[in-house]
Amino acid sequence: MLRRPRRNRKSEAVRNLVEETSLSVKDLIFPMFLVDGVKKSVAVDSMPGIYRYSIDTMLREIESCMKLGIQAFDVFPAYPDSLKDTIASESYNPETFYLKALREIKKEFPEVCLMSDVAMDPYSSDGHDGLVKNGKILNDETLEILARMSLAQADAGVDIIGPSDMMDGRVGYIRELLDESGFTDTSIMSYTAKYASAFYGPFRDALDSAPKFGDKKTYQMNPANSQEALIEGGLDTEEGADFLMVKPALSYLDIIKLLNDNFPLPIAAYNVSGEYSMVKASAEKGWIDNDRAMLEILLSIKRAGAKVILTYFAKEYASLVK
Repeated sequence: MLRRPRRNRKSEAVRNLVEETSLSVKDLIFPMFLVDGVKKSVAVDSMPGIYRYSIDTMLREIESCMKLGIQAFDVFPAYPDSLKDTIASESYNPETFYLKALREIKKEFPEVCLMSDVAMDPYSSDGHDGLVKNGKILNDETLEILARMSLAQADAGVDIIGPSDMMDGRVGYIRELLDESGFTDTSIMSYTAKYASAFYGPFRDALDSAPKFGDKKTYQMNPANSQEALIEGGLDTEEGADFLMVKPALSYLDIIKLLNDNFPLPIAAYNVSGEYSMVKASAEKGWIDNDRAMLEILLSIKRAGAKVILTYFAKEYASLVK
């Protein structure tokens, strides 16, 4: 007997009935860039449609996104060099503009899920995710700084802490301090498999956070490796992570599936700046259809096993499907 799989593709109604993967606005976290000041909405040249906001304009942008159904936001701070030092001390200064902004967001929109970034690079004069001494990234000495940063963010009302530094042991160190300090409800979305990728360039433009020397290959993962992701996933699970993240997403769909197949925790994936910008650049040239490419990329990330997707397409997608 001749099998005819096309019968299940013969109309949109039939295709919808047998569709295996569904994508929703509820799956998405919208990353946003924060700057100090007022009435600022500054375009990121390498990321068309994305802006750096001061807290007043960010609040209005969040309100606009919420009307489209977006419920989760990840806020990244852009600090001037004048506030950076070798120990990232501004990251846990209770009066710093980032922590004040997080408090403002939770005060005005207590119902949103607010995520933060934990790494030294936005605050470090060296531009690295860890403490630098004599040209070397010091792992264990960095943990105390990351923990203080996490505690300050939890105190500001953050729902999900996002350690993006890739230092060994940081999830357990942070979890212990948060629990001891009474923040047992604060979640940790660990950047479990964060690769040393070429796709981070526009993000570093937005935050001016590129390393001042060398690269990040001694702590971010080798793009050639997959089994290493299982080691990282096992460690982060044991140390108390609530989510395991893969970053970037599009070039690492196999890693998303690998973690989803091997761990009971929800898997997150970061559809990063370079992945976003290459779609925008191609669409501006008329080489691809922006909306179709966006939908196909997000669907592929979900199909690979991601329960949560951080993406700069979040508002655009929400507007399209509204």
